[in-house]
Amino acid sequence: MKSRDSLIRLRRFEVDEKKQKVVDLESMIDEFRRMASDLDRQIEVEQQKAGVSDINHYAYPTFAKAAMQRRDNLMASLKDLEAKLEEARSELADSFEDLKKVELLEERGAARDRFAREKSEQQELEHFVTARQPDNH
Repeated sequence: MKSRDSLIRLRRFEVDEKKQKVVDLESMIDEFRRMASDLDRQIEVEQQKAGVSDINHYAYPTFAKAAMQRRDNLMASLKDLEAKLEEARSELADSFEDLKKVELLEERGAARDRFAREKSEQQELEHFVTARQPDNH
């Protein structure tokens, strides 16, 4: 019984860890998207100030070029994080499934133990009743 309880606690801990990993990745993805959006706005503002939107033009703002590079790097990191998020969600689903299997085994084991205990009690009661009956011979 204790080993089953320990296994259930372990599986719940694993599920909780994987949930937290998913939440953390989602937060990072949201933050990266927000940062990329901010960079897009900054690029637009710089282009409007300079009056040049052609990146190949000699007067294109260097800040806008640098911001574009940072945004592109963020977007590459974002794609990587999204792949990690999908993997983490899959791992969470697997861990959750493992937990449910262990919990089901625990329920079955508890039911089996209950049945055995009730059967034993019934046998004791039957033995007690037959021992108390007078002999009719």
